[in-house]
Amino acid sequence: MNKDISLSKAALIAGIGLLIMTLTVPFAEFKIIPDLVNPDSASETASNITNNTFLFNGAIFLIFITIVCDIVVAWALYLFLKPVNKGLSLLTAWFRLLYTGVYLVAVTNLIKVFTLTKGASYFHANSPESISELILFYIKSYKYEWFFGLVLFGIYLLLLGYLVLKAGYIPKIMGWLLIIAGMGYVIGHLKVFLFPQLNTSFSMFTALGELVFMLWLLIKGSAIRDVKPS
Repeated sequence: MNKDISLSKAALIAGIGLLIMTLTVPFAEFKIIPDLVNPDSASETASNITNNTFLFNGAIFLIFITIVCDIVVAWALYLFLKPVNKGLSLLTAWFRLLYTGVYLVAVTNLIKVFTLTKGASYFHANSPESISELILFYIKSYKYEWFFGLVLFGIYLLLLGYLVLKAGYIPKIMGWLLIIAGMGYVIGHLKVFLFPQLNTSFSMFTALGELVFMLWLLIKGSAIRDVKPS
């Protein structure tokens, strides 16, 4: 175990990172962007974003904070679960980092939208309709690339749940909740690519396992004593 970071500190850091994301993700992904984007109207979407650039840029900034927190949480949970199985804990952390990389690539689509709203010579060389269509195309690309990343995030949660089940210092119910959440992410987002007609509304409830684990890290995990590696 890293001498400078105890299990309790690692749990606290991970819990705080997850707590910050419970604030940034809903505002950016479920409030600001949906309010600005009409997937059936390119012109309305372009108009909304152009007239609300502060909100749109705020969403990008919130996503940036989320990505930073994802990296910190991956590191902190690696340290927290390292005593269980160092190799598997590292692999689990890499899956979260892989998801974060895909998320970062997806966000470049939003930055391209930001660039388009700045005008420049491109606006003079193309019709407003074509620019609006391009803006909506980048928004949809962002959405689907992020959804693909969330499949990887689901696999990460499955691995994390398995590690938690093997950890003697964490209640096993936390592991099962994470595994259920991981299955919800994998099925719910593979649906977009493989079986779009499938009803996966249940995934809204399976994701609550992450919230429960976050609360445990902040309340119980932050008070845990160090353990010897297995």
